[in-house]
Amino acid sequence: MQAVWGMDPNELLLTAARAAAVYVLMLVVIRALGKRTVGNFSAFDLLVALMLGEVVDEIIYGDVRFMQGTVAIVAIGALAYADSWLAYFDHGMESILEGKPTIIVRNGEFDRKGMRAERMNEKDVLGSLRHQGIHDMREVDLAIVEHDGSVSVLRHSWAEAAQKSDVVKDEVQARRDVIGDAETPPPNKRTDSSYALDQPVSRKPKQAA
Repeated sequence: MQAVWGMDPNELLLTAARAAAVYVLMLVVIRALGKRTVGNFSAFDLLVALMLGEVVDEIIYGDVRFMQGTVAIVAIGALAYADSWLAYFDHGMESILEGKPTIIVRNGEFDRKGMRAERMNEKDVLGSLRHQGIHDMREVDLAIVEHDGSVSVLRHSWAEAAQKSDVVKDEVQARRDVIGDAETPPPNKRTDSSYALDQPVSRKPKQAA
């Protein structure tokens, strides 16, 4: 094989292999550190940003040859592209690569198992609820740590703010045109279904009024 821009092709292949090895290693480390470590990034986003930033820095300052850096960038991009398609087509693979949403509050009570998984103490959870404008934890049906480390909150129905469709006649009809007479959303539309959270969701039975 002929050299490419003065470089041995075997060295370029070795560069791509090293980039792939570092990619896998970093993904394992980031996943092990937990979703809160990545902030508002997904594991993919953070990993690609870190690795590309480092490679570009090395190219700019001449620590690696341009062609060698280009191969590393292409290898990282190809791995990220492949990962995204794996996560898209295979829900089980998505759970392995990106993790599952983690419930940290259920029915107004701390979910200790989820808190241990995310290494969050009570003050961390309460702070996350304050960010969502929650004054009383008892209003919370589910609080969930999402893939990107953010915390989403679903209130109990009785704690939700009134909507226009509750008081405005035209909005009532507009709502009926969209959802019909069914008050309970179908499973494929629920954001808190077992499928959406990738885990069983149990709730205490609601007491009769």
